[in-house]
Amino acid sequence: MKKILITGGNGQLGSELRVLSKGYTQFEWVFTDFQELDLCDLENLENALITINPQIIINCAAHTAVDKAETETELSDVLNHRSVAVLAKWSHANDCQFIHVSTDYVFDGTASTALTENAQPNPINVYGVTKLAGEQICLQNNPDAIIIRTSWVYSSFGNNFVKTMSRLMQERDSLNVVNDQIGSPTYAADLARAIMTILIHKNWQAGIYNFSNEGEISWYEFALAIQEIGGFDCAISGIPSSAYPTPAKRPQYSLLDKTKIKTTFGVEVPDYKESLKSCMDLLRIKAN
Repeated sequence: MKKILITGGNGQLGSELRVLSKGYTQFEWVFTDFQELDLCDLENLENALITINPQIIINCAAHTAVDKAETETELSDVLNHRSVAVLAKWSHANDCQFIHVSTDYVFDGTASTALTENAQPNPINVYGVTKLAGEQICLQNNPDAIIIRTSWVYSSFGNNFVKTMSRLMQERDSLNVVNDQIGSPTYAADLARAIMTILIHKNWQAGIYNFSNEGEISWYEFALAIQEIGGFDCAISGIPSSAYPTPAKRPQYSLLDKTKIKTTFGVEVPDYKESLKSCMDLLRIKAN
């Protein structure tokens, strides 16, 4: 029985994999968060991996606080880059399959058509810089690894745009949401299913893959969809990024092309609205 190690086990993706794991009893699952496996403790990380001895590692851990990363540069670099170096090197040396999760923030946002895996990265914030460094060291230390770039992740777990908007729309009469950043959201449950589809596929094809839900929308349009599905009575206005300054710059356009993951592994990519409805139905159930 193959043992799967999940890092970042309490995050959005890790939590969705935990839900899915009940249906994949052919694997032994080990879910860790920083309490069980401190990725910042680089000196002892290899020993911890030897102790766990997984045959598969899915690295869901990251420093994803994009604005905080601008000042927490060391933490970002350790979690998003240097710990990945250790995980990739160990997995390569020990015949362990390695899946590493990355981000659309490796791009600068100047594209106007959906980005393929071959598009030139050029990050514009610390988070993106450290995640790109993580991708590069991952493939350098383990050419057999699979990297999945994703975007705008949300779920019924953790803190995310969908939960924040749902709450604010019930608390306020009006909201302003940025309307000039274009991409596509990712329901973490769909990404978890995609990862499992890859793991049980007969052909392991190393390299970089994109995954997000289908659709090309702005955050403003995403907010309108949340409002529509939730039946919230709140006036929502679209504003430019310039009217909502943040410590970290965001890519203006980071829509990901999903052709490669579909054709290589037969991964199904649901429409963003369909997945959003599934998540919000689940949040409703959890609230009652």
